[in-house]
Amino acid sequence: MSQPSGPAQRSGVPLRLGIAGLGTVGIGVVKIVQRHADLLAARTGRPITITAITARDRTKNRDADLSGYAWVEDAVTLAQRPDVDIFIELMGGHEGAANASLRAAIASGKDVVTANKALLAHHGHALALMAEAAGQVIRFEAAVAGGIPVVKSLTEGLAGNGMRRVMGVMNGTCNYILTRMESAGLPYDQVFEEARQLGYLEADPNLDVGGIDAAHKLSLLAAIAFGTKVCFDKVELEGIGRISIDDIRRAGDMGYKIKLLGVAQMTGRGLEQRMTPCLVPMASPFGTLTGGTNMVVLEGDSVGQIVLRGPGAGEGPTASAVMSDVVEIARGTRLPTFGQPACTLVDPIPAKATAPAPYYLRLELLDKPGALAKVATVLGDEGISIDRMRQYGHENTSAPVLIVTHKTTRDAINHAINRLPSTNVVQDVPVAIRIEEV
Repeated sequence: MSQPSGPAQRSGVPLRLGIAGLGTVGIGVVKIVQRHADLLAARTGRPITITAITARDRTKNRDADLSGYAWVEDAVTLAQRPDVDIFIELMGGHEGAANASLRAAIASGKDVVTANKALLAHHGHALALMAEAAGQVIRFEAAVAGGIPVVKSLTEGLAGNGMRRVMGVMNGTCNYILTRMESAGLPYDQVFEEARQLGYLEADPNLDVGGIDAAHKLSLLAAIAFGTKVCFDKVELEGIGRISIDDIRRAGDMGYKIKLLGVAQMTGRGLEQRMTPCLVPMASPFGTLTGGTNMVVLEGDSVGQIVLRGPGAGEGPTASAVMSDVVEIARGTRLPTFGQPACTLVDPIPAKATAPAPYYLRLELLDKPGALAKVATVLGDEGISIDRMRQYGHENTSAPVLIVTHKTTRDAINHAINRLPSTNVVQDVPVAIRIEEV
């Protein structure tokens, strides 16, 4: 990519920031610039200053001194100001002001830093083409896994690797809910409401618990890792709403933890992307992950497996990631948005996961003679072999039964589940969760 001359490359000349969005992350960026002005100048060779800001509500108390910055009424106007070198978009949303202001910034010769994973998941390729044609850069470290430098790891540190697989627990709210359910023995609905009261959930909670937020992130990492256009709409997606406290306890009895786990890999059939609940071994890196912490595992053909772990959200961690992008631009580092020119990214062939894996099955069986034998017959007919089985105490006329299978396919599991009602011994819809080998 070409490296145009201009204010963003001149040593000693202040690098001027315009910030759109003054929520938790935006104020975190302001505090870093104010607190570490000397440190930032020493590390970049030039002062980094804020010249203008905007947000929905000018009167809100934001626990920061904003008096030295010009207030602009809308983000597009801010993006076009001549005294702004880097436009920092922290508003969120994939349409409206966020999309319009990013395009205005690029058209006005600005570099862009954003934490907006939804915008890039929906429009990333088009925006990258636009920016690279104009000689500008879009950087988005803060959009994926908060304070963990996973974008930089893929685009720079592991650039000499052919990537084999990307995996991650990338939504701290989901991980908080699952680990809180486990540690406190509380049902999903109660912990969900607790998370809402604590302010952990998005305004639309389904972005979190439905896995959408994490799937946005996975699609961005997959594009970098495998040289494809962002393909969010082909991510296999399932949230955590069906995970019960009984699942968590009984998975623990079998030696596993339940996580909302993203997995992306390129196979001979195409690009697999899935963000679904999975069982992972307790002793694995993901199995030890608690609270709102995020973890990303990267597997390259030369480096092997790299594990990155850290805070996935919050004022400090996410603002830290924003400033890492600002510092790189201040130093003159100019990379294509997704690690290689956008015009070279290919349309991925979406593929469902067909690689065999063990599965966890939870069934509610009626207390009838031969009930287990009927279930075993259905599984056997679909080529599913039982590795372990555990039956719990009767509840009225039924009993919960757990089965861990040997490696099988999701299609075989689905076929078996569809046939189980015909046995007349299974109550409710069985729960099937893939066991991921990590």
